Order: sequence, then structure tokens, then C-alpha cells
Amino acid sequence: MLFRKHFLFAFASLLSLSAGAQAIDNTLSYKNIGSDRYFRLNYENDFFSATDKYYTQGIHLELVAPWLRKFPVSKILVHPNFSSIRYGIALEHEGYTPSDYTVSYILHGDRPFAACFFLKTFLIATDSVKKQRFSSSVSAGVIGQAAGGAEMQTVIHRWLHDETPYGWPNQIHNDAILNYHVDYEKQLVSLGHFLSVDADAMARAGTLSDKVNVGTTIMFGYFDDPFSSTIAHAKNLRVYAYEHAAINAVGYDATLEGGVFDKTSPYTISAKDVTPFVFENRFGFVVQYQRIWLEYFQSLLSNEFTTGNYHVWGGVQVAFGL
Repeated sequence: MLFRKHFLFAFASLLSLSAGAQAIDNTLSYKNIGSDRYFRLNYENDFFSATDKYYTQGIHLELVAPWLRKFPVSKILVHPNFSSIRYGIALEHEGYTPSDYTVSYILHGDRPFAACFFLKTFLIATDSVKKQRFSSSVSAGVIGQAAGGAEMQTVIHRWLHDETPYGWPNQIHNDAILNYHVDYEKQLVSLGHFLSVDADAMARAGTLSDKVNVGTTIMFGYFDDPFSSTIAHAKNLRVYAYEHAAINAVGYDATLEGGVFDKTSPYTISAKDVTPFVFENRFGFVVQYQRIWLEYFQSLLSNEFTTGNYHVWGGVQVAFGL
């Protein structure tokens, strides 16, 4: 019975996407896929940490292929002239709720209901000699009712015979998402296939999220060089873990403060109550064999607003080299 419940939960989530603050970033080295052609599915949910609040779900479908270099939006992506450049597109859906989604009235001092749906166009540039990596992306879509967050969560809870979410009429109203994002990463220490220590920095600006951060990653186990320009299809098993920690300086978050253009949302968090510095941490395990990558991870985020609490969620990822 428990297996059936988990299976229906995952199936309903994927079905609702196909029917219908960017938390997911797959461009850093610990998310590296050693191929210039691959498909990746990333699914995150606080179901994995036995909660159902705040950042409650994220789904990310991603395709990387050389022909995407000719995709019109790819032409506005900045990049250094590194030895290897990969181009990709992704669809992403994110859902956010307060700590109690079953009540119909507004929970003041709690997180607003919000949903986002957008298309992301990105590139990843790698310098295999100096062991550095640069990525840039443009995201365009919608935050609000048009993103289908209410319908998605209601369908999932109906399949699971869980409590019905009644608070979505109070969600942040429809507004445009247009964001630009850049990452830079530099390897500091390397011990062959067994250990890598990197430093990274990120900047993001637009109508969904404005923030910068600095972080560090430790990878350990047995893995292919994430800064190599050589395509790797491991004939032997690769198993490794990673730890990534970062500090964010937050300027604006539409999932808390509402959209840039529509100021009529029934409830938002005031800018003065948004936490200016937020700590995030992600720990994961990866198994790779030939053209298949499997991953499980747990993420932690410190409180994003003054009356909020820290939040923990988990996720799974599967990627296939094409």
C-alpha cells in the first residue's frame, strides 16, 4: 500500500506537468553530465523530508544538444571562449505554499501561495585546462494562476487521498517572468577521480528573482573530471557524493513579494521582512553507469523571511546520454 501511494504521488506530479525564485540549478559541476547530448529529469519535493510547506515541489525537464546552439534565445547568452560549450533548454515548474495549505483564509506572517512555470535557455562553457566553468541562462514564463499550481497540488492530493488545499485563491497574481542568470566556478583542489574542491559565484536579475551568492563544492568518491571537455561514457561504475554550501544575498523574490507589474495580490511578504542573507546546503549521492546517471539529494534553506523557519526538501534526478 505504501509503495502504491508513493508511485501514484510521483505519477500524478509528472502527469500534471505534461498537462499543464528558480530553485533548480543544474549547471554547476556537481550536476555535470559527461555528454553533449542528454535528457534529464529533476524532481524535488518536501515530501522526502516529511513536510508539505514553503518550497513544496519543483519539476525540471532538460534537453542538451548541439543543435540548440541555433535556438534563437541562445544567441543572447553571454559566455567566455572556453574549449567546450553545451547548449540546452528546460521546462521548469515550482510550487510554494504556507505552513498550512488547508485553510481558506490568509495566514499573515507565513509564506504566500505561489506557482511559477517557465522555459529556460542555457549554456555551459568549460575550460578543461584552467579547470573553470561558466554558465548563463535566460528564463521566460509566468508566476501566478496561469502556472497551474492550484490544479497540480489538488490533483496530487486527490490521488493520495490527502487533505485538499483550499488556500490557492490567495496566491500571488499573474505576472511575467523574465530572468537572466550567470554562474562561474573554479576548481581549487583535485585528487584525480577521487576528490574535487571548487569555489563558485552566481548572479541573477529579473522579474522573478534578484540575488547573488558565493559557494563551495566538495565531490568525493569515484567520478569523471567535471571540468573535462572529453565526452565520458563510463564502462565501469561511478559512485560519488557531493556537498555544496552557499550564502545568498537576496534583493528581490517574486514568490514572496509578488510580481513586478501586478501589485494586486491578496497577500505578499513586505520587502523589509525578506531575509537579506540566506544559507543553502545540498548533499547528494550519484551513481553513473555508461549513459545513465541517477541521483538522490537533500537540500536545506535557512529562513527566507523574518517570521519563517528553515526548510528541508529532497529530490531525485535521472539523466540519459543520447
